[in-house]
Amino acid sequence: MATTADMRTGLIIKLDNSLYSVVEFGQNKTARAAAKVWAKLKGVDNTRTIEHTWNSGDTIFPVRVERRPYQFLYKDDTGFNFMDNNTFEQITLPAEMIERPELYKDGQEVSVMVNTETDLPMSVELPSNIVLQVTYSEPGVKGDTATRTLKPATVETGATVMVPLFVDAGEMIKIDTRTGAYMERVKS
Repeated sequence: MATTADMRTGLIIKLDNSLYSVVEFGQNKTARAAAKVWAKLKGVDNTRTIEHTWNSGDTIFPVRVERRPYQFLYKDDTGFNFMDNNTFEQITLPAEMIERPELYKDGQEVSVMVNTETDLPMSVELPSNIVLQVTYSEPGVKGDTATRTLKPATVETGATVMVPLFVDAGEMIKIDTRTGAYMERVKS
C-alpha cells in the first residue's frame, strides 16, 4: 500500500473505481489541524478533471502502468490502429484515447500506456516532438520580420500549425506534441 507521501506527478491512482493521473499536487499545513495533501487529477479512463484532498498519511491506490513501444499504422472508421513493435500484434483504439490525433503520421513511433493489472491499453503518447513536412503555407512578405508574426501552415498529416513567416511549403519543421506549437525548422 502507498500513502500520500508517495504522491508524485504522473502517478496513476485508482479513486472511486476510476483511474486518474496526477497532474499537480501539494500540501497544506495549518498550525492547529493536520496537514492535508491535495491533487489535481486528470481522468485516464474517463474525460473528467477533478481535485481531491486527503489527510496526510492516508492510503492511496497506485496502478502499475507499463509504457510499450507501438507503431501507428492507420486510422479508419473503427479507430486508430497500432502495431506492437515486439510481438507484431495489432490493436485498435477509439479516438477518445488519443491525444492530438491530428499529428499522427503513418509509421509514427508511439508509446502505449498499458494497465498491468488488466493488460488493457489506457492511453497513447507521441514522442515529445516530431518532424513533419509543410504541405501548404502562404508566402511571407519579404522584409516583414521585425515582429514575431505567425501564419498558418498545413502539415502532411492535415493539421494546421502556426509558423513564422519565413517557413515555406516543402520544408520540414519540428513540432512540440504537448502543445502542438512550432519549434524550429529542420535541415534535410
